Amino acid sequence: MANKENEIKLVIITGMSGAGKTVAVHSFEDLGYYCVDNLPPALLPKFLDLMKDATNNIQKVALVMDLRGREFFDLLFAALDKLGKEDWLEEHILFLDAKDQSLVSRYKETRRSHPLAVNGLPLEGIQQERRILDELRGRSQNYIDTTNLKPKELREKIVNKYGAKEQEIFSVQMVSFGFKYGVPIDADLVFDVRFLPNPHYVEHMRPLTGLNTEVSSYVFKWSDTQILLSKLIDLLQFMLPQYKREGKSQLVVAIGCTGGQHRSVAIAEHLAKQFSTNFVTHTIHRDIDKRKGH
Repeated sequence: MANKENEIKLVIITGMSGAGKTVAVHSFEDLGYYCVDNLPPALLPKFLDLMKDATNNIQKVALVMDLRGREFFDLLFAALDKLGKEDWLEEHILFLDAKDQSLVSRYKETRRSHPLAVNGLPLEGIQQERRILDELRGRSQNYIDTTNLKPKELREKIVNKYGAKEQEIFSVQMVSFGFKYGVPIDADLVFDVRFLPNPHYVEHMRPLTGLNTEVSSYVFKWSDTQILLSKLIDLLQFMLPQYKREGKSQLVVAIGCTGGQHRSVAIAEHLAKQFSTNFVTHTIHRDIDKRKGH
């Protein structure tokens, strides 16, 4: 069993339907929480047993519980009482709310039915849900009214409240790849460096990669490479803070050459090092060993 020094953090995300629980659970995922959406309260005791198991490394958990599981909802209060008795657990309830008019507008925009008013008016379901959740709202440790919040602003509130002070959730992935193997489908920005001189045609460099000092020196010695790097760094110095400010948690910058072994690898490494002072950066060389494998 976990002890006090290794308390497991559990956040229960609940509140009004349409108040932003989907945004909330995505925010907790970005903060490194293990997330479960729409867990029936009746299953909470079994889930607690799994959390308590010393063989797993789960330290932060966020559970969404709402009226999609309303047939089990009455069991939630009993489950919450059980949580309060667990000394290995730091339990927190986050209640999301919004004014009726705002909730009605959101349902109209999405053209979805309220879970308690499938065949009726959204306002009827909202008012009924509010009565059911009234007691739970009183038990919550954190209450957020999302009436006037944009998704980005709700995310910022959650990060400020539940993120570690030193935690940096925006990261930049520098991915090298070979165009002959296809462009990474998860890339946000793609830069083609196939116009640069290719070490592949220098026989003794052919089996090496852009991680080798001789290869990277060859790539960087050309004036075209220096001009490219200057322009890329200038562009990314402007763009990265904009993406971070917009609320993006990860940006994938893909650098492509023909085979993904020499030029793209060297440049991805250089850019990752360049921006590592101000951002969390990672390098992934997707195709660096593809030619060797073939």
